[in-house]
Amino acid sequence: MAAIKQVINEAVERVRMPTPMRLRDLIRQIRAARTAAEERAVINKECAYIRSTFREEDSVWRCRNIAKLLYIHMLGYPAHFGQLECLKLIASPRFTDKRIGYLGAMLLLDERQDVHLLITNCLKNDLNSSTQFVVGLALCTLGAIASPEMSRDLAAEVERLMKSPNAYIRKKAALCAFRIIRKVPELMEIFLPATRSLLSEKNHGVLITGVTLITEMCENSPDTLQHFKKIVPNLVRILKNLILAGYSPEHDVSGVSDPFLQVKILRLLRILGKNDAEASEAMNDILAQVATNTETSKNVGNTILYETVLSIMDIKSESGLRVLAVNILGRFLLNNDKNIRYVALNTLLRTVYIDTSAVQRHRSTILECLKDPDVSIRRRALELSFALVNTNNIRTMMKELLVFLEKADPEFKAQCSSNIVLAAERFSPNKRWHLDTLLKVLVAAGNYVRDDVVACTIQLISESTSQQRYIVEQLWQALERDTQDRQPLIQVATWCIGEYGDLLLYGPSTSEEVAIKASEDDVITVYQRLLWSTQNTIVTKQYALLSLMKLSSRFQAGNDKIRQIVDTFGSHLNIELQQRGVEFSQLFRKYEHLRPALLERMPPMEGARPNNGSAVLTNGEAEDGEGFGEDGSLLLGTDGSKKTENDAQDSNALLVLLGGSEVIEEGGGDKVELPKSTGTDNQDLLDLLGDLDTSGTGTANQVPQINVQNNNILFTSNQTNFLVDGLLSSQPVVNSIPSIIAYDKNGLKITFSMERLPDHPGTTIITMTAVNESTTPMTEFLFQAAVPKTFQLQMMSPSGTVVPPAGQVTQILRIVNPNKSALRMRIRVSFNSSGSAIQDQAEVNNFPPESWQ
Repeated sequence: MAAIKQVINEAVERVRMPTPMRLRDLIRQIRAARTAAEERAVINKECAYIRSTFREEDSVWRCRNIAKLLYIHMLGYPAHFGQLECLKLIASPRFTDKRIGYLGAMLLLDERQDVHLLITNCLKNDLNSSTQFVVGLALCTLGAIASPEMSRDLAAEVERLMKSPNAYIRKKAALCAFRIIRKVPELMEIFLPATRSLLSEKNHGVLITGVTLITEMCENSPDTLQHFKKIVPNLVRILKNLILAGYSPEHDVSGVSDPFLQVKILRLLRILGKNDAEASEAMNDILAQVATNTETSKNVGNTILYETVLSIMDIKSESGLRVLAVNILGRFLLNNDKNIRYVALNTLLRTVYIDTSAVQRHRSTILECLKDPDVSIRRRALELSFALVNTNNIRTMMKELLVFLEKADPEFKAQCSSNIVLAAERFSPNKRWHLDTLLKVLVAAGNYVRDDVVACTIQLISESTSQQRYIVEQLWQALERDTQDRQPLIQVATWCIGEYGDLLLYGPSTSEEVAIKASEDDVITVYQRLLWSTQNTIVTKQYALLSLMKLSSRFQAGNDKIRQIVDTFGSHLNIELQQRGVEFSQLFRKYEHLRPALLERMPPMEGARPNNGSAVLTNGEAEDGEGFGEDGSLLLGTDGSKKTENDAQDSNALLVLLGGSEVIEEGGGDKVELPKSTGTDNQDLLDLLGDLDTSGTGTANQVPQINVQNNNILFTSNQTNFLVDGLLSSQPVVNSIPSIIAYDKNGLKITFSMERLPDHPGTTIITMTAVNESTTPMTEFLFQAAVPKTFQLQMMSPSGTVVPPAGQVTQILRIVNPNKSALRMRIRVSFNSSGSAIQDQAEVNNFPPESWQ
């Protein structure tokens, strides 16, 4: 009777209320609007009508009006006034109303809206509905808009539904549990028992949701990860059945059986096998089968292979399996699909540091990707190419990268040029090749070269004394050409010509093809062009003006022209150039006598290269500058440059002071013992001091770094800046410490004179005086010292390297002794006398207590 009355009432309402516009008609009107204003007019009119129906409690057409309102909301217009109407539809007993109501709730409500709390009771009722589709709607809505409070209230209901006999409901419940765990991780334990049972499902829909849920649990909880490591054999069995299964129309996608489930399982295996040797061993075989049996002609197969590669690289897989994975990525690089090539380069970039040798086999293919028209692929290929550079392939790689640099877009030039400079510095075979490479970078990159490249190039030229004539000729040739778009090249060239202009004009030519002839007039003409050019920057003109001033002390004539040019800058509009012009003009007049001394050649610059005493493995090779010989001996150069094994006998600057069990032959015929390298224990060269450190108070944090500078060993620490900490100050010192004789042999007598600084009681200044008591001069004199690691030692540059008969050489040592321990030192001296090389070492233990107490 009640149902009949409701039908009659609805019929009366339909007759009384006009029929609202259908959704399809509204869409047609909106699409027909020619301007945004027309569209807004249509929508505003319809929203006004919908509001009026809501006020009149029109229950007959509420579902149609909410559907139109949701479409308006999707277009970006406000539709919040329909939230309560969605709740009324959810409470309706009809499925069609519930469907639109739940859809509206998912679109218009979220946990930030208080209104959404009102539907908790409706959700609980619908979760207990006998209709599976109503339960599915409630589960979808709960997963979409659940707040932490709502999740806690309904988690038990979701867990109960995960055990439902209906596969459709189990699948929806598992997905809802996934969203609840992501929102409230502490509810994870409730779902654990029901989740594991999902892996025994035959239905692929339930199985894939179960794997997704387990993956989320393992990613969020280490304890849960350990719990689920027991299911690795089950996952392997499921994956094996998918591979070996025959054709199944229900799950087949382009000839592959359920690729979505395979991808999910592979991702879960990757999480379970990471850092677990036992789990990794269990999945090695199935990963190999997937990698070899998957069809690669379709994109579906490539997706599975990609996930397989990621799994192989993340778990503790066998080396052969890793090579197989890298080879798959190599095949991806040959694919016509740009997305697949990009994914392969990205993955290889993460893999190159795990298995460099396997990636190196695909070097030529990677270099070909530098020519790809897609900018993203070129960028990834460039990063990967630099990661592959090592000592063995530096020449080949640099040739290809320089070609790329010449043709690259401007956005690549700055980063590429800097990376080429860094790679050349680390792996260069010799100084000339290094200089040639930097010059090619300056030419190819033009104005996109960063300032660090300019500084690095100048520093390398300064320290490469044997190549300065060669590089100044090359830079002069480059400077003669049009260089308007190569400001960094002009800066390096003018600096180099200013320092070594005498070598360019008056030195012997190093060019094998044609002699480079440059006169003073030619140089001045080029400098005039640079200084007067409006295209050159102020910084470039500063370089050129200072360089021209330095040439005034290098030229044998032509100073009048230089003075005229400099004088013109005394009234320059730029204040910096004007100041330089005025000051330089005074050096030609009032302070003429100071000009040669002020403008003399700069001493070799020292690069700030880190040197921690251990060989750094980079791209499968030992770091240049420090390395190991075939016998395991550490090769350390005293000038910071790379030493070959043949040069090791002349360059064991520090290690021969340290003692040990390995014996090598020195140049003078004496045997010197070296400590054997232990690989993992080779953390710092100072740790090799061994029995010198008797205090036992040193820690790893106290170990100073070693910088090799000017043929001296410089021990530094982050705790104090003793380069400027009072060393050259004029404060009085304590002179009451007696001197000691540290060495007296082979016609050489070394005396230590010690002083203490009053303001720094833990600091001792030692003046080393080496006196030649023989009748022949001593050349190439080198003094070196080492102290225990609880001390800090700094050695200043010596006064010379030649000790004439009855002459002397002095050198200042500064020792910081924070613990005031007894001072001990090992020294080594080497020099040439009467045509023979003499090397010797000694231990100094007779320091007076006043020097350290």
